[in-house]
Amino acid sequence: MYTKQEIIISSFRDGKSQRQIARDLQISRKTIRKYLQEHEKALQSAVCKETAQSCNLSSEPVYKMATPRLRLKLTREVETVIDELLEDNGRKRGQGLRKQMLKKKDILEELHRRGFDIGYTTVCNHIARRENRVVTKEAFIRQVYQAGETCEFDWGEIKLCIAGKRRSLQLAVFTSAFSNYRYAFIYERQDTLAFMESHVRFFKTIGGVYREMVYDNMRVAVARFVGPHEKEPTRSLLQLRGHYQFRHRFCNIYRGNEKGHVERSVEYVRRKAFAPKDAFTGTLEAQQWLDATLGRLNAGKQQGTGKSADELFSQEKDLLGKHPAMELVCSEQVQLRVDKYATISYRTNRYSVPDHLVGEFVDVSVRSRELQVYVQNKRVAVHGRSYEKHSWNVEIEHYLSTFKKKPGALAGSLALAGSHYLKGLYMDYFQ
Repeated sequence: MYTKQEIIISSFRDGKSQRQIARDLQISRKTIRKYLQEHEKALQSAVCKETAQSCNLSSEPVYKMATPRLRLKLTREVETVIDELLEDNGRKRGQGLRKQMLKKKDILEELHRRGFDIGYTTVCNHIARRENRVVTKEAFIRQVYQAGETCEFDWGEIKLCIAGKRRSLQLAVFTSAFSNYRYAFIYERQDTLAFMESHVRFFKTIGGVYREMVYDNMRVAVARFVGPHEKEPTRSLLQLRGHYQFRHRFCNIYRGNEKGHVERSVEYVRRKAFAPKDAFTGTLEAQQWLDATLGRLNAGKQQGTGKSADELFSQEKDLLGKHPAMELVCSEQVQLRVDKYATISYRTNRYSVPDHLVGEFVDVSVRSRELQVYVQNKRVAVHGRSYEKHSWNVEIEHYLSTFKKKPGALAGSLALAGSHYLKGLYMDYFQ
């Protein structure tokens, strides 16, 4: 409105030309000509020219709205096809088949296959109008946790140099939602035995059991999805629940924020423990270093409360569930046959047993860190578990009877080579 007044006043009062007004106001002459013609027309048709001039100068300019372009390609037939495909997506969503739903790009390809000439943007706009979606940023609700109530668990990968070799190991992290008390263990794999054993060690360490454990959709905890929101726990999780009497809760898919304490704890513990030092002689030394780091972290004052995790944990320790008197044994029971080398093979790795058992079946109790071999409930061999591929783990005492019969086989045997002490003794006194 202000520009319209300037144009009319400059022309009728100051006598400026349209070209000069265009230069002064930096406006096109087409716009100036339009406003002047409208003003002259209003004065000519008015009975009282002063009133008409005042009204015209104070009225806002009227703009012609562009006529909405007809959606020539988005016909009713096209809309019907899109709606049918979206309804089919809805049925699949209800059956838990989210990965088999059509994306917008797939819907466009289906329309092209049926002979419709339509663009991707038009399809997206119709779907957005149909769903009546309002794109807003997600809001989060801060939670308040009760002491001794909730503990969160998660895995994290760490890369360490163990005995000069770079290896990928797994970090099992527990975090109290109330006190932010953290504890973690190092394992070779994210498997069922490590999952169960980490819980056994954690509950034993704190001397009690949290009433609720929170997990994401990890394979060792979720057996399968039943519908879009229901999840069936694994047998190992049910076994832990039954023994320690806690309840479990799963996060929604892609909602790590629902267990935000442990999501941050994995990154935090990994950085604080292994950014300063990542080379160790063995996993035992790495675990000892991790324990010392966690001790310092739990003893540090927290922002907000001004108290340490240890102080807050001492408040909730008496509220934890009672720890069972009997410890849960975490092992996998398998029956294996002893081969001609007096070894059993488990996951490509070989472990020796007494040589008189060649050809016999033995019972093997597999744990995360060791294998125990039994014959008629009598333990006959114990080995540290190997996570390499095609390794041989032999003890020379398992072959004493055979060496008595075949003494010449001793010098080049793997059993002798595996024992540096006996190898040196043999080379010094028997060669």
